[in-house]
Amino acid sequence: MKVKKAEITAFLSLIVVLLISFIFGIIEITVIQTEKNLSRICADGAIFSVFGEYESQLMEAYHIFGLDGSYGTGEFNEDKIIGRMHYYSNKNIDYKINGIQYLTDNKGQAFREQVLTYMEQKYGIGLIEDLAGRTSVWEEESIQGEEIRQVEETILDEFEEIKSSGQSENEGADEEETESEDLAELEENPFQCLEQIERTGILSVAMPKDMPLSGRQIDLDLQASKRSLQTGRGKFPMRKNTDKAKEKLLFNEYIMQNFTQASKENISEYPDSDEKNRSLDYEIEYIISGKSSDKENLESVVTKIFFIRMALNYVYLMGDSVKKSEAMALAATISTLLLIPEAAEAVKQLILLAWAAGEGVIDIRSLLSGNKVPLVKTSDNWQLTLASLFTLGIGDDGISGADAEEGITYKEYLRAFLFLQPEEETTMRTIDRIEENMRLEQNCEKFRADHCVTKCEIRNKVEIFGDLAYTFPSYYGYE
Repeated sequence: MKVKKAEITAFLSLIVVLLISFIFGIIEITVIQTEKNLSRICADGAIFSVFGEYESQLMEAYHIFGLDGSYGTGEFNEDKIIGRMHYYSNKNIDYKINGIQYLTDNKGQAFREQVLTYMEQKYGIGLIEDLAGRTSVWEEESIQGEEIRQVEETILDEFEEIKSSGQSENEGADEEETESEDLAELEENPFQCLEQIERTGILSVAMPKDMPLSGRQIDLDLQASKRSLQTGRGKFPMRKNTDKAKEKLLFNEYIMQNFTQASKENISEYPDSDEKNRSLDYEIEYIISGKSSDKENLESVVTKIFFIRMALNYVYLMGDSVKKSEAMALAATISTLLLIPEAAEAVKQLILLAWAAGEGVIDIRSLLSGNKVPLVKTSDNWQLTLASLFTLGIGDDGISGADAEEGITYKEYLRAFLFLQPEEETTMRTIDRIEENMRLEQNCEKFRADHCVTKCEIRNKVEIFGDLAYTFPSYYGYE
């Protein structure tokens, strides 16, 4: 009998066992990786589906994406989003929200970014190229307006001081007292308009006669810019390397295109604000001023325009020798009646300021009527005579204001004021208006901007291949 050794057979058996182990290992790894990939696909599909349920009316009306986390109930809860994730998922994945961002976070950062993206994609940066060169002029005019405001506040006081000094110096003389009394009854009072403004406000003299004043108002405490808001958590990317000035101009154009304002030039876009069913008629004025009523917001904006126009008009008067002569003649008459002829020069300056203010009132009437007003006045486009100043603001004075072929409109002033406003205030007040309009116009009665999710980071955990736990992140954002 021959005996054969089995060394080669045993070696081959070991090789086979190793190969089989390797193959099964590869299969197990493949199965695990496949499960991981399927879990990721499932989680991504779920989060894409959930964010696909964005508030369609918000998108259609204002071109803004936002997932209403309250789902129309007005009561926000992150579990509602998790529940929708499970609804769209075909795997038993444990979802946890690690980071979430709302439209109102960081003073409306997410909202502002979406607006800028939309405006850039639709219009491009060329939309505001012409406006970019005017920003320095707007800033200069604003400074001039503030300076003349301080002067205007003292005009009547200074005139009263002049009258008082004249009366005290000549006290005791019957004839002189009679002359002073005559001054109080003087029909040609150049300060009549300023006195009316001081008593009843700028709108009482500056509103066009055929323009009704809106009486609408809102509760400021309910606005997103005032109330306590739902806030997000986590870190999310922001826009970088951008020109802040151009961003402001672009955002402001979005406001100009989507919200109403007082001037009649707005009628072509919003022929009937009642049909729009909005809580305020003067929405852009609200975004600028932030007051509770249309009247207060319009008065705030008109007052700013008034002082800017007054400053520009006064500059013109100081260079017009004819009008200065008229003012001097009236000042001489008044100072003579006051028995202090040496005060004629001081009275003349006050009359010129009052005259500039009166012309500013006419300018505002013209602007609110939808007309253009020349930036720089000349003898040809100056409208108010000194004689008309005596009756300006008393009843129907019959002065409405002309339309200049080359000039600036009420909208141009609104653009200037929006640019000069802090962007955080402008952004949040814009959100205020969108909230109110969504509730009234779109029948989303419980809509809240701070319930609208714009970005979300989720931690996903799933058990695969038995009890092996796999954790991975998912992210989605409207960008």
